[in-house]
Amino acid sequence: MGSVVGEKIIRLIEYATNKILPLILVCASGGARMEEGSLSLTQMAKISSALYDYQSNKKLLYVSILTSTTTGEVTSSFGMLGDIIIAEPNAYIAFAGKRVIEQTLNKTVPEGSQAVEYLFHKGLFDPIVPRNPLKGVLRELFQLHAFFPFNKN
Repeated sequence: MGSVVGEKIIRLIEYATNKILPLILVCASGGARMEEGSLSLTQMAKISSALYDYQSNKKLLYVSILTSTTTGEVTSSFGMLGDIIIAEPNAYIAFAGKRVIEQTLNKTVPEGSQAVEYLFHKGLFDPIVPRNPLKGVLRELFQLHAFFPFNKN
């Protein structure tokens, strides 16, 4: 994720804040774009700050959906800041990849320790939902949070 994508996400959050809308962000990223250096890294703090205003000050609902692969700074910032965090089955979710951890720490990363199913049991996020029923799950969440009226049709 580079600085342009970060700015677009910030504008989306500000739009949702001003219009009092629920926010859904689908995360699929390896993190910050290292070629852009600090310009890209500062986007994580700016996005987190915009989300703080959205969630804490305006009391609006933010749903984060983690798909494969979600790693790096996206995982350590807005990917994990959702009021409700949904993950796809078999997704790879981590801060650093297995190879990076093993080379940095000179330790073996246990197989499957960065898989959604393992992380779910550790309490990292809420439900694991496949893509097909995701629309219905989101609809129920928004109804529960009174964003949309109950409609029998």
